[in-house]
Amino acid sequence: MIEDIKKACQVMSEGGIILYPTDTIWGIGCDATNEDAVRRVYEIKQRSDSKAMLVLVDSSVKVDFYVQDVPEIAWDLIDLADKPLTVIYSGARNLASNLLAEDGSVGIRVTNEEFSKRLCRQFRKAIVSTSANVSGQPSPGSFCEITEDIKSAVDYIVKYRQEEMGHPKPSSIIKLDKGGVIKIIRE
Repeated sequence: MIEDIKKACQVMSEGGIILYPTDTIWGIGCDATNEDAVRRVYEIKQRSDSKAMLVLVDSSVKVDFYVQDVPEIAWDLIDLADKPLTVIYSGARNLASNLLAEDGSVGIRVTNEEFSKRLCRQFRKAIVSTSANVSGQPSPGSFCEITEDIKSAVDYIVKYRQEEMGHPKPSSIIKLDKGGVIKIIRE
């Protein structure tokens, strides 16, 4: 795992794209502050850049760095979540502009899974996390379901957890508006 993390961090710091296991499904990732890398992820997914992608961080403390005004309720939601939770915040900052939704919001998930948490901690920046599939196609439940097109388009494929055959679920998604109004996007 340590060698995978070192190599993945090196690739992302050079603007590259990785394929990696997350706290939910396998993801395509890159430095969330690098517009060129984010653009490549959209190209790999054959997805319009008007559809925002979420980012992973290793600690709730880092949410403040990427969001201008974090509603107080966010901290309780993050602390009380018993499964992976992506929160969409208004007022994103310090991220690639082509990563954000048209309204300037961004989805952020604090990961608690060992590999992705250590990867985020070592990289020291938010990491894009989007399902490892072409937009509109089913999300792969395990590494062996990821198409060769996706595998050949990335710069590094993490070896850790490739043999797992479980079918993890995507995260729950909620949107927090300023003032703390909660809208459930996906349970």
